[in-house]
Parts: sequence; C-alpha cells; structure tokens
Amino acid sequence: MQAEFALAGSRTPSFQPPLPRCWSRGAAPSAEGSAMPLSAWFSLLLLFLCIGTTKTCSPGCHCEVESFGLFDSFSLTKVDCSGIGSHIVPVPIPLDTSYLDLSSNKLETINESMLTGPGYTTLVSLDLSYNKIAKISSTTFSRLRYLESLDLSHNSLAVLPDECFPSSPLGDIDLSNNNLLDITLDVFASKGQGKPINVDLSNNMISAVTRHNDKNIPKIQSLNLSGNRLKTVPNLQGIPLRYLNLDGNPLAKIEKGAFMGLKDLIHLSLSSLRGFREISPYSFKELPNLQVLDLSSNPNLKLLSAEVVFGLSSLQELNLSSTSVSFLPKTVLKYLPTIKSITLGKNVQCLKVIKEGQYHQQIGLTKKEVLSCHDSHGSVAAAPYVS
Repeated sequence: MQAEFALAGSRTPSFQPPLPRCWSRGAAPSAEGSAMPLSAWFSLLLLFLCIGTTKTCSPGCHCEVESFGLFDSFSLTKVDCSGIGSHIVPVPIPLDTSYLDLSSNKLETINESMLTGPGYTTLVSLDLSYNKIAKISSTTFSRLRYLESLDLSHNSLAVLPDECFPSSPLGDIDLSNNNLLDITLDVFASKGQGKPINVDLSNNMISAVTRHNDKNIPKIQSLNLSGNRLKTVPNLQGIPLRYLNLDGNPLAKIEKGAFMGLKDLIHLSLSSLRGFREISPYSFKELPNLQVLDLSSNPNLKLLSAEVVFGLSSLQELNLSSTSVSFLPKTVLKYLPTIKSITLGKNVQCLKVIKEGQYHQQIGLTKKEVLSCHDSHGSVAAAPYVS
C-alpha cells in the first residue's frame, strides 16, 4: 500500500517507517503525533546502530563491541580467543581491538610475529594466562605501543630478559604462578617518563630481588612478592612503592633498616611468614606514611615493643590476629598517634576511643585516648596493656 503523508489540517495519520529488527515493537517509542522527518531519521539511526554492532570474528573467537561517546560514535572491540588451542596464533583481529584474551590455549611460545598486524596497534590489554609459555624475548611485546595491561600468570617462565617491557605504557603486569627464580626490577623501568605500575610476582620461586642503581628507577607503586623464597627483605630503596606484600616468605626476622628508603609506603603486609619470630627495634622507623601494617598469622610472634612501632606516625590499622601477641606497651598510643584499629591474638578487636577523664578546676574536664576492646563474640575484653 502506498504511504500517504499528512497535509495541514488533514486527519490522515503520519507515516511510520518500519522499525529495525534489533528494536522490539513493544519497546519502540510511539511515533504518534510526531513529525515524519524526525521519526524516519530516528528509525534509520537505530538501524545504523544495530548494523554497527555486528562484527566478523576469527573462527572460534568471540568479539564484543563496546560503544562510547555521543550516539555511540566511538567503539572498541574485545576479542576472546581463550581455550581454542595453540593453532589459534597468529590470530587476525578487528582494527579497533582493545582487549585480546589468548588464555588457556596451551601456547608454549609467544613472539613478536604472533602479535603483529592490523588490530594489534590499538591493543590495550593482553591476557596470556594459563598457557605453557617458557620464554619471552626483549622484542616479544615491542610493537604493542599502547599496551597497559599484560597477564602472563600461570605459565612456565623462569627468566625475564632485559628490557622485555620497554616500549609500552604498562600499568599492570601479572607474572604470578610462574617458575621465576630471581628477578631484576630493572625490567620494569620505562625509557620515558613512565607511569606508576602494579607488578604481581606472587607464587614463584624467587629467592633474590635485585636492581642496578645506574639505570632508570622503575616506577613500581604496588609489588606483590608473596609466596616466594625470600629469606630477607629485598633492597627496594628509592622505588616509589605504596603497596608491598611479602606474605608467605621464609622471613625469620625483620632487621632494622629493612625498609630504608620506602617513605611513600602506605600498606605493608607481612602475614604468614614461615618461621617468623622477631622484629628488631626501629625496623619501621623509615615508614612515616604507612597506614596499614599486617602481621597476622605469625603464631611465633610473641612480643611487640614500643621500639618496634616507633616512627609509625601515620599508622591507622595494625593487624596482629592469629599471633601470640596479647599485650601492648602502655605507650602504644603515644607512638601510634593516628591509630584507629588494632587486632590482637585470637581476634580481639581494639578501637581507639576518647574517654572523659578527671575534672581540673583550671582546665576543666580532661579527655584521654584509650583502647576499647571486644572479642570475636562481641564481649568486652580487658585493655591489652603491659608496662
């Protein structure tokens, strides 16, 4: 039937163009009372957007388009090629690919030629986890100039070559659960200005962490070294760390000066250290900005003297749960002026509160800071002070 257009003063209904298939009739906006050009334009726009979300993808892969901007004028593609098999590489990807998942493909090698071609120039995130990669070279990722996130966890890497991450603005590198024996932090140093980087080296076999002072300082802000074989705290002086995790290492003792040069550190985790028994006095005096200190799950730790917490002027949270520390020095609040929470022994939670003291004729009612403690059942516990 030929469509009729409404004239001025006519009762003929305005023309409704067909809706695109991606817009259900029930959800479509009513065109009643609207002008034809606007209605037609709107429907054509919807049709255009529906067509725009369709994208061919390499066989076995799944492509998902994410649109941004006014009227979804800008789009990026996430390509999932996980679990397909080692034959997948090199995989052709759309030109606007931002995220590529090649995990769980039993890949034994990865080189520059596998990560070259249209689409790789815009790659921001690359997932190579859960493969069998045993080796990478200094040029493997050299053409991924916009790469910000790289996941190489759960592989078989034993060595990292020099300058293997030099050209990319990497912000997150996951190397956990590999076979690394030692690590030189210089591999994470950028040739340019660089940006803060988060590095996960947990659950390897690392016994030594080194750095060459004559090279650029790696701008690592978060370093996870948990679950390794470190017997001493590594020398990290000068690195702008804010988060450091050493959980689960065979650290028997924390020596004075162990955290020298880490003035920016705000979170330090020393939980579940194998054979851990002692903290030397003034071990934390170089950490004036530390806010969280986790010493939990160290059952052989029995004493925490005032000299140990000396210098922790910004500390807000101290976790001593599942340790044998059940008492604190009476001067603890003097040395920890900003403390908010202390957890002791068998999960006794202590919060700092302000308590009204005695009345003085000249200065009036005094106030003092004390610890209010409760056990895991919510019952009031005695103040954990010892002289």
